[in-house]
Amino acid sequence: MLVPSLIVVVAVTCAALSGSTVQQASSVQGLMKAADIGRLPRPAADHELSYGSDLNQRGELRLPAGPGPHPVIVLVHGGCWLPQASRYLAAIGEELKKDGIASWNIEYRRIGQPGGGFPGTYLDVGHAIDHLRAIAPRYHLDVARAAVLGHSAGGHLAMWAATRHRITSASHLYIADPLPIRGVINMAGTIDMSANIAHMEAMCRGPVVTSLMGGTLSAVPERYRSVSAQTSLPLDVPQILIWGDQEDYVPQPLVEQYVAAATGAGDRARLIIVPGTGHFETASPFTAAWPVVREAIRSVVRN
Repeated sequence: MLVPSLIVVVAVTCAALSGSTVQQASSVQGLMKAADIGRLPRPAADHELSYGSDLNQRGELRLPAGPGPHPVIVLVHGGCWLPQASRYLAAIGEELKKDGIASWNIEYRRIGQPGGGFPGTYLDVGHAIDHLRAIAPRYHLDVARAAVLGHSAGGHLAMWAATRHRITSASHLYIADPLPIRGVINMAGTIDMSANIAHMEAMCRGPVVTSLMGGTLSAVPERYRSVSAQTSLPLDVPQILIWGDQEDYVPQPLVEQYVAAATGAGDRARLIIVPGTGHFETASPFTAAWPVVREAIRSVVRN
């Protein structure tokens, strides 16, 4: 059983969202669907930059007003690691500008795209994070206050990013001198790729886990271990995991088990449960979950 202080259940209300559009998730019937993510506004970024030669190795940089240097959050979208979804966290990046926080909303190669899957998808995320070093002087970014936030499949990639300092040179996932991150925020993303496979593939309507890994768990077990945060504990960075109480992709007991293991290993990890929230609400700054996500981001990049 978890230590009670490791799980925070928050109450959020529309009053906390003054000045924002609100889509209240008050019942299972009223929860956001996958299609709603594609309808989120995507205002133009301040800069669109490449971190590699592939068309998918790009990111949107949004900068707050002022001279900086600005803390920066790397935003990693989800979408079952498939090509259909793309940088839908732009609206969150736009909201963060108001808080003086820059955002680097990245794209990466996915299942079915040349170079996508293991290890390319993971290497893209790593290279995108490390690219902050190259662009920091020009855009006045404070890479000492860089953190990573991911939603759904992107939450899994964000958790993996927090393990990069533990990857050895013998691994296909190795990149020398990875940029240290201040912390990671996982919004409903898979943590242990060897768990929940059948359910995740049913929810995503296809063999997304085995396709991403390039084989089944029995065929390539070392790949599953190498991308699962639970096998790399302690991560030595703060971790905030934000789940809706109506989450249906990654069951809450799995994340509870992870937080218990992480804290038992000495990590600072906590789980926040948002009432009346499903899988998609945390990815939008226009729902009652946004104040929770916003405060988590503030706490990671400013502490």
